[in-house]
Amino acid sequence: MSTDLQLPASRSNSTGVVNRLAILLANTHAVYLKTHGYHWNVRGENFHSLHTLFEGQYRSHWAAMDEIAERIRALGALAPQGGVAFRELTTVGDGNPALDASAMVEDLIRDNTIVLVKLRDAFNAADGAGDEATIDLINSRTAAHEKHAWMLRASLGVI
Repeated sequence: MSTDLQLPASRSNSTGVVNRLAILLANTHAVYLKTHGYHWNVRGENFHSLHTLFEGQYRSHWAAMDEIAERIRALGALAPQGGVAFRELTTVGDGNPALDASAMVEDLIRDNTIVLVKLRDAFNAADGAGDEATIDLINSRTAAHEKHAWMLRASLGVI
């Protein structure tokens, strides 16, 4: 078996893609932590519906982290891990368990919007590198975050 196979062209131009995926992973992790924390701490008349909504969303974020990290590894880089690495890469702040339910929802809408911007950055890098597998991942995550943001807005009666 020959080991001198060349990687596709997209792998040789993957540094920008990997960097953007690392940022996406860190932001996804931050949104996961915040959504999970809000799941634990939400209270009020909409407790049950928001508790359930937040659970569905944090489970989606949890699964996405694995997909993003594995894509980074498939591109030949090491995935960032740990609090320090993620703090250096994320633009999503910590959650505040003292917020009321509406403020929690508004906070998560903002965070999903931040992730959508980072997804666009990653898409542009992957498109420029001809990296169709990463584009597929990004398209899937974009649809998920757009749906999360829509469901959160609908919970506030904004849509």
